[in-house]
Amino acid sequence: MSLSEQAYQRFVEGAKQMGSMSLPADNLTDDQRVNIARDVYISHLDSAMGMDLESCIHCGMCAEACHFYMATNDAKYTPIYKLDLMKRVYRRELSPMRWLHRLYTRDITADDLREYEELVYDSCTECGRCSMVCPMGIHIAGMVNVNRQALTAAGIGPVELTMLDHEQCESGSLFHVGKEQFLEAIENLRRQGLDVPLDNPKADVVVTTSTLDLSTTTDALAATVNIMNHTGRDWTFSSDGYECANFGMLLGDEEVQACASNKLIEAAIACEASVVITSECGHCYAALRWDAPNLYGKPLPFKVMAISEFLGNELHAGRLKLKKLDKKVVAWHDPCKVGRIGGSFQEPRDVIEAMGLDLHETESHGKTNLCCGGGAGVFLINRAADLRHKAFQIKRAEVDDTGAESLVVSCGSCRLNFENGKHKSNWDMSIESLVELVGENLDE
Repeated sequence: MSLSEQAYQRFVEGAKQMGSMSLPADNLTDDQRVNIARDVYISHLDSAMGMDLESCIHCGMCAEACHFYMATNDAKYTPIYKLDLMKRVYRRELSPMRWLHRLYTRDITADDLREYEELVYDSCTECGRCSMVCPMGIHIAGMVNVNRQALTAAGIGPVELTMLDHEQCESGSLFHVGKEQFLEAIENLRRQGLDVPLDNPKADVVVTTSTLDLSTTTDALAATVNIMNHTGRDWTFSSDGYECANFGMLLGDEEVQACASNKLIEAAIACEASVVITSECGHCYAALRWDAPNLYGKPLPFKVMAISEFLGNELHAGRLKLKKLDKKVVAWHDPCKVGRIGGSFQEPRDVIEAMGLDLHETESHGKTNLCCGGGAGVFLINRAADLRHKAFQIKRAEVDDTGAESLVVSCGSCRLNFENGKHKSNWDMSIESLVELVGENLDE
C-alpha cells in the first residue's frame, strides 16, 4: 500500500468513528419537527419549483439516470420520489387547488421525515444526472437540497455531517484541522524551500485549500504552490479565508453555509482579487460558484474557478508548460459539480493531452458521466457504505473497460471514494490527482 493509500485509510478510519457518536438531544417534539420542516419547505418553494412539482409525467427516466437505482433496482431510489414530502406540502399549502388537495393529500409526519433521511442524504449525491435527463426539465437535485434543509432544521440528519457542520460553525475547523494546522502546513512548505505567499494585501488570485489537502493529500498542496509559482500569476493564500470545504452546504444548514462562504468572499475582496480558485473538491466549487452569491445577496466581484479549469486556462494562455510523459493509458473522471453542473469538461482533458497521456474515455463521460457514488457528503456517512460501494462498482467497471493503467481525478470526495472502494474490493488501479500529476511535471 502506498503512502497516499495509507493516508486515505487513516482518514476513512477516523471518519468511521463519527458514526458511532451521538449528538446532544434537541428536545424538539414531533409536532415541532413537522412544523419546522413545513415552514422551510414553504419558505423555499417558489413558482419555478411549483411548476416543476406539477410537471412530472412519471416516465422513470430519472431512475435510469441514478447510480443508486442502477446499482439496486430498488424503486425507492427513484430521484423524483425523493421530492414527495415537498410535493405534499406544496399541494396542501401553496398549490392553486390546495382546497381540494387537502381532502386527499395527507400531511407530512415526523415519521415521514425520519424515513426520508436515507433518501435525501445516503442515496443522493446531488450529481444532477437526473435533472439533466428529465424530459420536463425538473431540477430534482436542487430540490433534494431543499429537503436536506428542511430535515436539518427539524433536527434530522446524518450524525457525521451534523458534527462537522457544528464544528465548522463553532470553531472554524474540520476534523480538528483549523487555522493553526493551516499555518503549520504553510511553514512546512516553506521549510522545504517553496515560496508560499500568505496574506498578501493585494493579489490578483486567491487560492483556497481544504482539510483533506492539509491532513491527507499534502502532496496536492505542495503541487498547487509549485503550479501557481510556475505560472507567474500574482497570487496568495489567505489565513482569513482558506478552507473551501462547506459542510453547511452538505448538511443543508444555510447559516453555516453562508458563514463558510463569506470568509472566502471577504478574504478575496480584501485583497481585490479577480479570481478565486477552489481546490480539488467538487462541492467546494459549487458552494462558492453557485450558492454563495445568493446567500451573500449580490454578485461576487471576482470569478470562481475550479483548479482543473484554471489549469486548462493557464495552458491555453501559455503560462503552464508541461513535460511530455511516457505514453500510458489513463481514464479521467469528471467531477459532477465541476463538469455537469459547472460545464468544465475540456480544460482537464487538454492538460492530460498536453502531458502526452493516452486518454481513454469511460462509457459515461462528460455531461452523462456517472457519479463516483460518494459526493454531497455521502462518502462520510457510515451507514451508506454498502449502497455507496454498489454505486462505485458501476464506475469501476467502466474504468476497467477502458484498459487504463491509471484513473485521474480532480475532486477530493471522488478520490476518497475511489481509494476506499479500491481498498474494499482489492482493485488494482492507480488513483492520481490531476494537480499532483501536473505539479510533478512542470517544464521550465
